[in-house]
Amino acid sequence: MSQPQIDSTLDRRAQILDAAVVCFAKRGFHQASMHDISAEAGISVGLIYRYFENKEAVISAMAARHKKEIHAMLERARQAPTLLESLEILFTAHCCENEPRVISAFVVDLYAEASRNPQVADLVCDVLKTAMDGVTELIARAKEVQSAEHGLTPAELAELIFSVARGMLMLDVLRPQEMTAAERRTRQLEVARRLWRVLFKPKTEPAYA
Repeated sequence: MSQPQIDSTLDRRAQILDAAVVCFAKRGFHQASMHDISAEAGISVGLIYRYFENKEAVISAMAARHKKEIHAMLERARQAPTLLESLEILFTAHCCENEPRVISAFVVDLYAEASRNPQVADLVCDVLKTAMDGVTELIARAKEVQSAEHGLTPAELAELIFSVARGMLMLDVLRPQEMTAAERRTRQLEVARRLWRVLFKPKTEPAYA
């Protein structure tokens, strides 16, 4: 009998977190207020405080939600037939959102906040570790890596891939707003695929041999 109430609570929390992402992307973590979030969500600020004590609690809930999403994406990625398909599932997921530029702006601001706020830094590091550990595991068991010529470890490959992915998010913030979600996704896929082709290029005999 209590299930509808539980579902309603989860839906309300998700509504608030979705609104907070937009507010933080538009105004930045410091400038965005709980009143801004309530306005974006279309609910009273008092109702928000029933679910979250402050903005830090909102960020904490975002991190917990994102970790669940990462685990779900990793599970999907493990079912893909090749490593490259696995990586596309993981690193282009946010490009499929209705507002990929909002997600990019939010992540950039979140990293900036992490440089000043130890609590936020701990949350970001925890989420990043979850993702990097999962990607490192995928790479470690992939046959494409065993035949590649770079000599990097799975952990080093994962760090390099994540560094490029984060850099692409920063560039996405600077791209023209007129670009459609499809154009942004195509652009990010092009860059990602080039990197993966370089990293996982099979060993070949030298042309002069």
